[in-house]
Amino acid sequence: MTVLSSRLALMSGNFIIGLSVMAPAGMLPQLSSGLGVSVRDIGLLVTYGAVILCFGSPIVSWLTTRVGRRLLLSGTLAVIAVGHMLSAIVDSYAAILALRLAMLTFVAIYTPQAASTMALIVAEKDRAAALAFVFLGWSLAIAVGLPLITLLATQFGWRATYFSIGIVAGVSALLNAAALPSGLRGHPLSLKSFADIARNRTLLLILLITLFQMSGQFAITVYMAALVQKVADGGPAAAGLLFSLLGAAGLIGNLAATRMVQFSGVQRTLGFFIVVMMSGALVFALGSGILALMAAGVFILGLGITAGNSMQQARLVTAAPVLASATVALNTSFLYVGQAIGSAAAGFLFQHAFYRTIGFLAFGFFLSAFVTFVMTSARRTTTS
Repeated sequence: MTVLSSRLALMSGNFIIGLSVMAPAGMLPQLSSGLGVSVRDIGLLVTYGAVILCFGSPIVSWLTTRVGRRLLLSGTLAVIAVGHMLSAIVDSYAAILALRLAMLTFVAIYTPQAASTMALIVAEKDRAAALAFVFLGWSLAIAVGLPLITLLATQFGWRATYFSIGIVAGVSALLNAAALPSGLRGHPLSLKSFADIARNRTLLLILLITLFQMSGQFAITVYMAALVQKVADGGPAAAGLLFSLLGAAGLIGNLAATRMVQFSGVQRTLGFFIVVMMSGALVFALGSGILALMAAGVFILGLGITAGNSMQQARLVTAAPVLASATVALNTSFLYVGQAIGSAAAGFLFQHAFYRTIGFLAFGFFLSAFVTFVMTSARRTTTS
């Protein structure tokens, strides 16, 4: 199989991972009414799931270090497919939560291992652009997947939506099995690999950028549909529009990043997109209650979220190639810690009706990411 087919397979897998992580955000009202729980309870599906993903990513990366990448990645997607299909037939919030937590234990495997697998397949000079391409799957999940989830849940209910995600995940599993090279294994990991990272202050600061970025992103995106309804009198169509804008902007930003990184380098490209995310969160916050301004803020935010994640992955792989599986796994952990922090903090504000402060909360997280980025820039010679 060609490198292009491997890229497409890994991108499709990240599309499924993005859907798996974000799906409850696209059908908050339907899950809430169908299961007889509050909107915040459904939001906690993301928060609790993020905790599992946080701890699961480095653990499963270590446990599966000797498993062939093709078997590991295609098998992971097959389990995710089954998990969504089972979610379509259960009848309680507790069952949905249990299935989600079990399923997300496997979700934790995919993104870091897809990144490290891509780094093994392509030449060093092409890694940053290849990783950005693979992360287009996340952009597509937001641009195409979440609006479709909102539409499906509105028209056909949450059960049909879960089943549909399961079908698409099964197709992606087959594509990964067919396209990825056989016998491909990553660098063996040991506990010493994680100890080496823990002693490297620059790597830890880079990981902290991911935490702040994701906290800012999820402070807005998890409750975005509910916020549109509460402060701007928007319905499902308006929520779907904002998800579409977010994802379309993510596609544009990620494509721009793949070009920009070739002449500006990973570090400058990352810094640029952090500033873009800060700007989007600020516009969203200042425009809270005005749908057009909220949409503008979401679009600007979207330009940076996937590009920023891609550049973070590329920066870690470039900084320490031998530790790539470990650093990318830990980056995924920090990513999901950020999701948990951002969604939990926003959930608290939403529960207490501080709707218009959620955007400012997100801006604060992105500002923290930028300050941390400046700190790592001062130490750039130790990581490149």
